[in-house]
Amino acid sequence: MPLSVVIVDDEQLALEELSYLLKSVDDVEIVAQGHNGLEAVNLIKEHSPDVAFLDVQMPGLDGFGVIKKLVDRKINLPQIVFATAFDQYAVKAFEVNAVDYLLKPFDKKRVAQALDRARKKLQGATPSSDKLDSLVKMLESQRPQNSKVLLRSAGRLFLVDQKDVCFASIEDGVISVVATSLEGQSNCRTLEELLEGLDSDMFWRAHRSFVVNINRIKEVVPWFKSSYQLRMDDRKQTEIPVSRAQTKRLRELFGL
Repeated sequence: MPLSVVIVDDEQLALEELSYLLKSVDDVEIVAQGHNGLEAVNLIKEHSPDVAFLDVQMPGLDGFGVIKKLVDRKINLPQIVFATAFDQYAVKAFEVNAVDYLLKPFDKKRVAQALDRARKKLQGATPSSDKLDSLVKMLESQRPQNSKVLLRSAGRLFLVDQKDVCFASIEDGVISVVATSLEGQSNCRTLEELLEGLDSDMFWRAHRSFVVNINRIKEVVPWFKSSYQLRMDDRKQTEIPVSRAQTKRLRELFGL
């Protein structure tokens, strides 16, 4: 039986290159391809592939987030092969934990080796969810501390430091992000997806339609019926509602 494979990478050229190399290997069937983490979760759930090739660094839900979602939702885990630009020390971490990796740019011989490892692991014991979960936590600690947020504005793409993002909002399925120096739109499709790529100690979902940077709140404004609004420190000093469900969290954050 051929190995069934899912490939997910947000870079189209990398996706095409890996697809080409996999097709050159005997007994491999590419059953689906995706461009982001949410697609990866859905494709793995739908196709139950033997092997999933996941890009580590994707906007929104990255490779770490994909594994977390699969574990949390108790979806059967395929053999995971990460595509990564991490340095050799992080790559060794993948090896020690018996999860394979590919360094970009891809190499035909290395792709074949990854598939051989996957076959051998499929014939033996599958890695436990606990083991993969431990790997995720370990690798998360190696993420860059100053990760960027990708924004589209005036037909251009900008990378903004997370600390400079004031808030994000969603309306009609479009996510707008306001930063200190510019405003733009995110490629993410949901606020949940956006939050997956943000620092959880810095960003908080104050309302179903708003995510705020806690460090960019200028004023907490009492509102009617014991509710609150947040005045942000963007140029317009935008006021953002706090949902009833999040009022308790607001009080905890600021000791109200």
